[in-house]
Amino acid sequence: MCHLGCVKRTIAAVLLSAGFTLDSMAAGSKVELRQSADRGWELLRNGEPYRILGVGGPGPLALAKEMGANSVRYWGIQQLEETNASGKTNLEQIEELGLTFCAGIWVEHERHGFSYLDPEMVQKQRQKVRDAVRRYKDHPNLLVWGLGNEMEIFPGLPEAVRVWKEVEELAKIVKEEDPDHPVMTVIAGADERKVREIMEHYPSIDILGINAYSGAAGTGLKLEGLGWKKPYVITEFGPPGHWEVAKTAWGAPLEPTANEKAAQYFATLQSAMEDKEGLCLGSYAFLWGQKQETTPTWYGMLLPTGEKLPAVDAVVRQWTGEWPSNRSPKIESLRFKSGADRAKAGTRLEAVAAVSDRDDEALTYEWTVMAESKDIKHGGDAESVPPLFPDAVEAGAGPECTVTLPAAGAYRLFLVVRDGQGGASTANLPFLSE
Repeated sequence: MCHLGCVKRTIAAVLLSAGFTLDSMAAGSKVELRQSADRGWELLRNGEPYRILGVGGPGPLALAKEMGANSVRYWGIQQLEETNASGKTNLEQIEELGLTFCAGIWVEHERHGFSYLDPEMVQKQRQKVRDAVRRYKDHPNLLVWGLGNEMEIFPGLPEAVRVWKEVEELAKIVKEEDPDHPVMTVIAGADERKVREIMEHYPSIDILGINAYSGAAGTGLKLEGLGWKKPYVITEFGPPGHWEVAKTAWGAPLEPTANEKAAQYFATLQSAMEDKEGLCLGSYAFLWGQKQETTPTWYGMLLPTGEKLPAVDAVVRQWTGEWPSNRSPKIESLRFKSGADRAKAGTRLEAVAAVSDRDDEALTYEWTVMAESKDIKHGGDAESVPPLFPDAVEAGAGPECTVTLPAAGAYRLFLVVRDGQGGASTANLPFLSE
C-alpha cells in the first residue's frame, strides 16, 4: 500500500512532468480584484497592485520584457507548451523572465462546427476546461484565466444566449477548481447587445475582455454608459481593422503605414492608462509577432525577421515614459509618381517613398509585389499567404522602384525599410492591373 510520502512523491512527479519546477510548486500566486471609491478597480497579485502592460502573440518574450511588458496573453492553453528555437517552452520563458500570463482556454465556435445543442460536445468541452485549470492553476506566474475569445454569435438570437449560458457553466468550473485567479472572457468590441446579454446570462464573469481597434480608446466610457460595473481589459488593440478603413474602387482596404499605426497604439494606451472610468485593469497589444491577415503586415508589431516596428516604440513610450534607445525608421508616405493606381498589364509605374530616421542610420529598402489576398477569413482564422511576383519589381538601393504590372488582377506593392539596428517600418500600395 502506498503511504503518504509515496503519494506526495507521485504528485510531485506528475507536476514536474507537466513543466513545473519545485520552486513553482511551492508558491502559487493569488490574484484578486479590489474596488475602491478613489482608485476604481485594480488587480492585486499576491497582495500588490498590478497593472497589465501586456502583449498578445507568439513573438519573442525576452524582447517583450526588454521593451517593458509585464504580461503575455495566449488564446489556447496548448500555446503555453509551444517551444522557441532554444527548445524552451513559452511557460519556461515566462517564469525565467518574471512575466505573468493570461492562460487562454479556447471555447469552441459554432462557425467551426461545434454545437451547443450537442450534449456530448458540451460535456467534452467542460472536461477540457477542468483539465486545463487543474494543470496550470498553481503556476506562480498565472495572472487570469482567458475563458474564450470571440465565440459569441450575433446578439439577440437564441443561439447567442445558449453560448453565454454555457460559458457561465464553464466559468463555474474554473472557479470551483481555482478560486485564486479571476475569470475573463473576451468579446469582439463593446457591442451594446452583447454586453447586455453577458450581464443577464453570465454573472460569474469577473473581467470583460474587449478586442477593439479604431474604437478602443472609448471603451471605458461606452461600457460605463451601458451600465457595466465590473472591470475590463483591452485584450487586443492596434491599428484600425481592415474592416474599418477606406477601400479602393475595386474593394482593396487601404492599410495605414507603420507610423500611422503607431499613433493608434499610442492613443489607445493613453486612454486606457488614464482610465477616467476606473474600470480598466490594463491591456494586451496585438499582435506580438507577425501573421497573414488581409496582408502580411497589417497587424504584426514585428517583422518575421525579428525587427520591431514603430508600434513597439509607441507602447514602450506609454509603458515606461521613455522612447527606446533605437527608434524605428519612419515611412512618411508611399505613392506612385503618376498618381495612378490602375493601368493595363505591362505598364511601368514608378513608386517613391519619403523616409526618415531619427537616429540617422543607414537604411535598406526591400520592395515586393504580392497578389491581393483572396482568402480573407473571419475573426482572425488562418489565411493563406498570397503569391509574390518578384519579376514585377525593379528596385535600386533607395526609396524608389519601378513596377511592371503583371497579368490582370489586384496586387500590392510593399516596402520594408530596415535600420540595421533592430528597427524597421512598412507601407504598401494596392494597385490594379487591367
